[in-house]
Amino acid sequence: MAKRDYYDVLGVSKNATDKEIKSAYRKLAKKYHPDTAGSDEQSKKKFEEIGEAYAVLSDPEKRKLYDTYGFAAFENGGPQGDSNNSSYSGFSGNGRYYTHFTNDPGDMDDIFGDLFGSMFGGARSSGKRSFHFNKGPFSYSSEDEGYYNDAYSGGSYYEGSSPFEGADTGMLDIHSNIDVSFDDAAFGAERRLQITEGDGKTVTLQVKIPAGIEDGKSIRLKGKGNRMGRKSGDLYLKVHILPKDGFERKGSDVYTIARVPFTTAVFGGEVMVDTLYGQVMCKVPAGMQSGGKIRLKNKGVPVMGHKDRSGDQYVTIEVIVPKNLSNQACQKLKEFEKLAG
Repeated sequence: MAKRDYYDVLGVSKNATDKEIKSAYRKLAKKYHPDTAGSDEQSKKKFEEIGEAYAVLSDPEKRKLYDTYGFAAFENGGPQGDSNNSSYSGFSGNGRYYTHFTNDPGDMDDIFGDLFGSMFGGARSSGKRSFHFNKGPFSYSSEDEGYYNDAYSGGSYYEGSSPFEGADTGMLDIHSNIDVSFDDAAFGAERRLQITEGDGKTVTLQVKIPAGIEDGKSIRLKGKGNRMGRKSGDLYLKVHILPKDGFERKGSDVYTIARVPFTTAVFGGEVMVDTLYGQVMCKVPAGMQSGGKIRLKNKGVPVMGHKDRSGDQYVTIEVIVPKNLSNQACQKLKEFEKLAG
């Protein structure tokens, strides 16, 4: 059976704008989606056909190829569009259906917010769920990238990948941000997360924050995203590490500042230094210059996934220049200057 023209499938003209194409797709996808139209083969085929047409016409490069070469543009050996602009439409081989998506998160949020909003208690499923982490709310975000790592149970570590990886559940995933204290990110912790569903029901989850997690990385709660029938997406919590006074973190290393008197810098001595593990007495070598660094081995942040490894702490020395010296002290310094010169 010959394919129908993609413009005819969506019911738009060849001069249709992107907005008109998206609007037409929205209406047809909602009408023929198996959750609203039923699971008969005719509706499934229609839904697949709509998704295929939109996958081409919503992409400027692919649309241009289609307008020039027709269906031949996408057959084996035919001209190809931009491979970096991924899209998918159709049905899986095991009978579970997918719907069309592109790699534009804004496009996904807009279309599926309308398409599946009623299932999740609102126009946009992700936006209609509220979250509370301890006493602080966290905000909705649809951005992420990298790959999965299931090494941590109860909230696995996630480092990137497209939020739409896995067409059958990607549209159900929720991406949110959480604020985590400096120490909790360093040493790990378990915190309770409250999710308020669209129907007002509150669910409490235990979230495991892995020791050593870095700012911008995400924690994955498998199966805790939105639901559609028997399918559940995942909840991704993007970590924002809160600052800690006197400490700066770079990877697994920690940087602090210690101020020492002029005489200690000259003759050497000791200075009390704050670390993540408590205060320690740090030796200052004679002749220490202002801005010089002292390394405290293994006093940094634990390396995530390696319990026996930690970063280091680097203490930057600031030499305190004396003020309001007495006449006698000034005289002695002048004598020192002559001797040192």
